[in-house]
Amino acid sequence: QREFTQKKTFTSWINSILAKHTPPYVVSDLYTDIQQGHLLLDLLEVLSGQHLPREKGFNTFQCRSNIENALTFLKSRSLKLINIHVADIIEGKPSIVLGLIWTIIFHFHIEELARTLACTYNQPSPDCSSAIDSSPKASRPVKKSAKIKERWKMSATKALLLWAKEQCSLHGSVSVTDFKSSWRSGLAFLAIIQTLRPGLVDLEKAKARSNKENLKEAFRIAELELNIPRLLEPEDVDIVNPDEKSIMTYVAQFLQYSKNLPESEEDVQEKVREAMGWLAAQEKKLAKLLVETENETYYQKYKEMVSFMETFNQEKIPFLPVLSSKRGEAELSEGQQQMRKEWDKVISQINEWQAKLDQMLPSPLDSIEAWLQEVERLQAEDLPDLQDPFKAMSVFREIIVIFKGLMDCFHSHLDTLQSFKNEDEKNMPLVLPEKLEEMKRRLFSNIRSTNPSTFLDYHYGLCSAITNEVKLKLNIWDVKYGAKESVESLLENW
Repeated sequence: QREFTQKKTFTSWINSILAKHTPPYVVSDLYTDIQQGHLLLDLLEVLSGQHLPREKGFNTFQCRSNIENALTFLKSRSLKLINIHVADIIEGKPSIVLGLIWTIIFHFHIEELARTLACTYNQPSPDCSSAIDSSPKASRPVKKSAKIKERWKMSATKALLLWAKEQCSLHGSVSVTDFKSSWRSGLAFLAIIQTLRPGLVDLEKAKARSNKENLKEAFRIAELELNIPRLLEPEDVDIVNPDEKSIMTYVAQFLQYSKNLPESEEDVQEKVREAMGWLAAQEKKLAKLLVETENETYYQKYKEMVSFMETFNQEKIPFLPVLSSKRGEAELSEGQQQMRKEWDKVISQINEWQAKLDQMLPSPLDSIEAWLQEVERLQAEDLPDLQDPFKAMSVFREIIVIFKGLMDCFHSHLDTLQSFKNEDEKNMPLVLPEKLEEMKRRLFSNIRSTNPSTFLDYHYGLCSAITNEVKLKLNIWDVKYGAKESVESLLENW
């Protein structure tokens, strides 16, 4: 069932992209059509805007060459093609073909769209990973590495989910928590349509209809009114465990639609004025709160911050489109530039507040928090992309030593955190339980789960640097040196 749904969804998505190709191309059977290589090259040319080399014929050698050209291009974009080989694509192996197409969809469609949301979800609050979650953590932007790492894949998926949550949160009881069962009733699709184009659906009537009726209505309206290709059928979604990748592919089209919505300059300026007023109010509220809580206990200070952030994160939702505008500085009006400065100022003040509170944590939680932030900072950094292999080797070795040193403290910090007695001499809580839970969650989810992959990233970088250095040496050794002594000397130096 899952394979069948993916094949149908991915085929429809490919056809919607290849409709822009000259001449247009229509896929009838994905597993068969992909074997010649021309389909892959046409698809990648439309998505990338680049002209790719190809063999014009259809014999075995030419088909193999075209597929190799396509895979080479994907690797040049730093995409990891695990267990995807030319021979498997020529044979049309379903799992391999679907895996390859999903990699392309994720990189060129979902990930590119999610990047436009990155500033929204990486800046806005001490808990920048969520636009509506109020647990206050330090802001840690997830940097985009030249190598597409699993950490960024996770954040791209999360950014798309957060966007969907925000669209649905404007309509009361419509809840989205994943790209599976949350969409089964069809209400989430209808809620997004209602947000993007108010008046097209009646959510109250929808709540009384069956899942299949709602899904059918949502897909019909999306296709006719929003010009969003119909990638799914009601029976694909109204099942116990619908396919996550197919739903993500379809939902991303709604995000694409939202990015293309035209706005008059007058509307934009009005939203900027409203955002400026809101930001000014937040700045005053924050300044007042800092003064009022100056002599309070850590517990009370943190509680006030949680309350502030809950309100802040909820109130900012209507302003997200204008606050997260991806226009360059030169394209922004004077009002928009001032708004961006005010936004950065408020965020900076919130982050400073969070940093001070982290430093004020009672011992030994303060040192654990500092350790958590250092590990998270290291995990979020780009892998060094150094041209000098010898220097790269040195840098990667140093990073590995630092990271290993930090991770050596993992179990002791875990034991300390789990055994921490959260009460003072008057049996009053020292720290809000939510803060302790947040620290445990970061320690378990963010650090323990990504620790192996982080080590692998570093060792991959080190091995790549060593390989490049060896290649350079081998290239030098190709030159005739003549005397045996000069070759021995070179070997000894190496």
